[in-house]
Amino acid sequence: MQIKGEQINTLVEALPYLRDFKGKTVVVKYGGNAMLNDDIKNKVLQDIVFLRCAGMRPIVVHGGGPEITAMLQKAGKQTQFISGLRVTDAESVGLAEMALVGKINTDLVARLNILGGNAVGLNGKDANLIQAKKHLADVYENGEVNLVDIGYVGNVEHINTALINVLLDNDFIPVIAPTGVGTNGETYNINADSVAGEIAGALQAEKLLVLTDVKGIYSDYRDESSFISTLTFEKAQELIVRGKIDGGMIPKVKACITALSGGAKKTHIIDGREEHSILLEIFSDEGVGTEVVKQ
Repeated sequence: MQIKGEQINTLVEALPYLRDFKGKTVVVKYGGNAMLNDDIKNKVLQDIVFLRCAGMRPIVVHGGGPEITAMLQKAGKQTQFISGLRVTDAESVGLAEMALVGKINTDLVARLNILGGNAVGLNGKDANLIQAKKHLADVYENGEVNLVDIGYVGNVEHINTALINVLLDNDFIPVIAPTGVGTNGETYNINADSVAGEIAGALQAEKLLVLTDVKGIYSDYRDESSFISTLTFEKAQELIVRGKIDGGMIPKVKACITALSGGAKKTHIIDGREEHSILLEIFSDEGVGTEVVKQ
């Protein structure tokens, strides 16, 4: 088959990025509708395997909100969100763990391995990978912040980076479910964006890529023409406080802030529904989505 000039140009454009990012750690937070459509799912996972084959060190942190919601509905439980986070009682956290660890994690690992990814599934209890404590949700009202107890929802206290690095050093792809373990062995459901941000910061990753269902960040989430291609995390925090970033985008933006504060180089919020958006972001000059950077 004859290779067209446009394809050659694409490969040449990718060359400096292949060189610069070889051996670098990239954390991919995988969630949203990109997990629900089989065709899109396969393309996302192909991108992740490509990163490993290109000499990078990818880590996958996955969500599973729709699956958790479906499992809760089967159990007759209603879902409530506060500041983009799911309110989780004692029964709900067990169901969430079943969905995240028992179903989604094992499925992603199997798919990656079929594609040649050499993936390993992990959750917060494995070697105390994600140590956690109870999270109190931030609720912004009239410029003030109130803290609300939303049950067995956790904050990351510590990441066992030694375990992750052992796997990365031996060419495995860690696939991490966002559950944490408390001091008494209790399970905490942790927002996957938050876990991805903490891991990216703890490992001082080259990049954090947060896949979502929109193009990126808008200065006003109600107005698509207000799309922002690059902003500082200070400006991102300001948009949250002013109510311009709302709902499920809040933990995504906070994940970027956490990652950058911990030492990650760059963070990106991209549309996971776009074909091969991971490769487009990393290996092209223009990129896609919103880049959140330090000042």
